[in-house]
Amino acid sequence: MDRYPPIAEHGLVGDLQTAALVSSRGVVDWFAAPRFDSPSIFAALLDHDRGGHFELAPEHPDATCKQLYYPDTAILVTRFMSPDGVGEVIDFMTPDQTRTPSDRHTLVRAVRCVRGSVDFTLDCRPRFDYGRAEHQLDVDGNGAVFRAPGIDAYLQGTFPLERDGQDVRGRVRLSAGESGGAVFTVCASGGEAPAPPTVDEVTQQFWDVAGFWQKWLRQSRYRGRWPEQVHRSVITLKLLTYAPTGALVAAATMGLPEQVGGERNWDYRFTWVRDGALSVRAMLDLGFVEEATAFVHWLVDRLSEREGLEGEPLQTMYRVDGNPDLPEETLDHFEGYRGSSPVRIGNGAADQLQLDIYGEALYALSQGYEIAQQANYRGWTALAKGLDWFAESWDRPDEGIWETRGGRKDFTYSRLMSWVAFDQGLQLAERFRRPADLEKWRKARDAVFEQIMQRGWNETERAFVQHYDGDAVLDASLLLMPRVGFIAPKDASWLSTLDAMDRKLVSDSLVYRYDPAASPDGLRGSEGTFSLCTFLYVDALARAGRLPMARYTFEKMQTYANHVGLFSEEVGPSGEQLGNFPQAFTHLSLIMAATTLDRALDEQLER
Repeated sequence: MDRYPPIAEHGLVGDLQTAALVSSRGVVDWFAAPRFDSPSIFAALLDHDRGGHFELAPEHPDATCKQLYYPDTAILVTRFMSPDGVGEVIDFMTPDQTRTPSDRHTLVRAVRCVRGSVDFTLDCRPRFDYGRAEHQLDVDGNGAVFRAPGIDAYLQGTFPLERDGQDVRGRVRLSAGESGGAVFTVCASGGEAPAPPTVDEVTQQFWDVAGFWQKWLRQSRYRGRWPEQVHRSVITLKLLTYAPTGALVAAATMGLPEQVGGERNWDYRFTWVRDGALSVRAMLDLGFVEEATAFVHWLVDRLSEREGLEGEPLQTMYRVDGNPDLPEETLDHFEGYRGSSPVRIGNGAADQLQLDIYGEALYALSQGYEIAQQANYRGWTALAKGLDWFAESWDRPDEGIWETRGGRKDFTYSRLMSWVAFDQGLQLAERFRRPADLEKWRKARDAVFEQIMQRGWNETERAFVQHYDGDAVLDASLLLMPRVGFIAPKDASWLSTLDAMDRKLVSDSLVYRYDPAASPDGLRGSEGTFSLCTFLYVDALARAGRLPMARYTFEKMQTYANHVGLFSEEVGPSGEQLGNFPQAFTHLSLIMAATTLDRALDEQLER
């Protein structure tokens, strides 16, 4: 078996505070606890030998594997078909929607035989603190406990377990109709040991978790053409949301490469203002007001805590609890996914200047009456003071949306979202009759508009370009121009920009962020097409009235989803998924593209 399965060969399970990846061979090869951004316990995806894993699968080497989600849930079913029988491993975590962070998290791994007989084997090899911490192990009958500094991990099965050095193995034979399971629980050192599970209890947990997800999903207002894809995406966004604060992490993983063997290996287990803000609109489009409101409150708290202090009102990203400290370091003892090093934890981009986040923040705060009315006096005061400051501070070079490490530039997208910040702020103030320096904001908005039209437009290329610095580099982030209302979707200058992107950024419907040869970002190597940008392309095509191409691009993009409908950050040259997985940005843009395309197709039918 390959030491490193393809990134796409995984499903995601979680409890709304952390998450685990389970491969289609029944291996948990990523799990961090007690939070998304905690040190890993299983990280075989980043180092097969040192990272740790938890395998539960049939013993038969020739078993065929299939993986699916139980309908409308985040319960993952991995099926194994062999000459001797058919077995299933069912993975799930019980969602915890409380506002209280918990140090106790449980991964349930149920097994059952549906035909013939199946020998299941268990191999549990945790490696705490990214494989840096030693642990002690006690095994007794059907239970074991791993003790590492600050954390205990209990493994309890419905079948006998045995020590294998500092790891645990087990084996059980099941015949058709028989079930069993293993439960892995982590908690703070000295925490109360969980009670041993019974088959009946595991079965009841399954139905309780299935009921939670199916009830939650019934809130969806989506009645369009792609319910399976849209609902899988919104479940994924929910799984990537830290319930105690409402903060959405960019992805469940860290260190997975944008180019296999390359150095573009980042930690995405944090909350980007940009990603979270755009998720608000995606959630609202589907009717999930509670989740959108929770993030808005988190965002207002970030603005409020900086009120009266010098410097930027917002940072590019934060930890899920709002902590702004994300020092970047490398794990030199990890070889990286298929040799992709360095493996980084933390994220140095937190200290970058990315001015577009103010526009995305205001875009989030202004979307929908349900959200905007949540802006109480404290929140509005912080927002208004922030915009007053920004009116005097927007005209600066920055690192931009793509977090380039090649120096600051005057990025057109950053200016576009600066325009959005003032435009949305004006709309909020006027709609809800809030006190504001409207004239100051209006002058800033108009100044940004004039600057973009004069300096962001390249007459030779007949397109809006990436930055003002002379090179006619195209940038797919500008596909948001018509969506945010900066330009009419059928304006001649926009249509010629779309044509230029077709020529230079689009490859068989897949879209690059920019031309890497023309826009160096300060890093070695290359990258694949950016899945977010492909869905933004669909959105722009639909708004421009190019519906056949929009629909074909959207449908073709679904062929790059993995077997359970999940997307990572990028698509590589051979159609493989690259980057951290699954990525919230991709799934929220899928929702945005689907709802825009549905609306455009419906309007076409009505004409």
